Amino acid sequence: MSPTHHNLMSPIGTVAIVGAGTIGLSWAALFAAHGLPVTVTDPREDLDDAVAEALPLLAYGLPDADAEGLRGRIRMTHDLAAAVADADLVQENGPENLEFKQRLFADIARHAPAGAVLATSSSGIVATAIAAPLPDATAARLLVAHPFNPPHLLPLVEIVPGERTSEETVETATAFYRALGKTPVRLHKELPGFAANRLQGAVLQEAVHLVLSGVLDAGEVDTVMKASLGGRYATVGPFESFHLGGGPGGIRHMMDHLGPGLVEGWQHLGRPELDDVAMATVVSQTEAAYGHGPDAYRERAALRDRKQLALNDALNRAEQA
Repeated sequence: MSPTHHNLMSPIGTVAIVGAGTIGLSWAALFAAHGLPVTVTDPREDLDDAVAEALPLLAYGLPDADAEGLRGRIRMTHDLAAAVADADLVQENGPENLEFKQRLFADIARHAPAGAVLATSSSGIVATAIAAPLPDATAARLLVAHPFNPPHLLPLVEIVPGERTSEETVETATAFYRALGKTPVRLHKELPGFAANRLQGAVLQEAVHLVLSGVLDAGEVDTVMKASLGGRYATVGPFESFHLGGGPGGIRHMMDHLGPGLVEGWQHLGRPELDDVAMATVVSQTEAAYGHGPDAYRERAALRDRKQLALNDALNRAEQA
């Protein structure tokens, strides 16, 4: 795979990954697969082992990549200052805690180059809140770049600028992620959870309700989703699906005939309470269906990645036909 910054003339030539959890390591593999030198930093004591263990599975999902080649472009350090010192873009993947992210980005900004793009992978905290205690010059470079998990496989990156984020930062980040083969979508307004996770949360809410109500068990809910909405939404979104469902009359026909029923149906969606018993039910059913522990994770993640790669490839061929 050719180096992105060589072929596409991106101003971003080096990247720092702050936080070496599942998301951070997936980002690191993607960046390295595109020829970018990557520095990964995390206080975890097993940082070197975590990277070495993750790369074989991550490399499988990246065309023309291998674990050894990726490892050659990834440097690890526990020193945050050293990690970000030469970065053109910092991709932060720390805990979902506002105060923690505020402190972390203050530290990052003190040590990163003055022009570095500061991106958070936060799944729900808006950039305006993170940047609140930071000076204008730093806030101008900070934005949300939220991937869908795993970032090295799924195309979406939600670009969510804060109130003080500069347009230059938005354009630079958007062009960078697009050059990596991602699908950046800019939100027109900030709101907690952004768009994709809010949609996912609505589905998960009803899925949990179906399980706790005894309608289906967790594995059966997943089967229903994969055999219906999952496949459909991989090809068309909810609005296009609804539009096509109306035949030649489209969404106008659907709204005329089904609109009142939709509103009525929304009133009956479940609002489950996740108390200890409910959580134990969901956990036990999910583990029964898919196993648990490191070996089960590796097996199921590899299967997920094979399916996702096949789907990505099929959709790309269909778009090009």
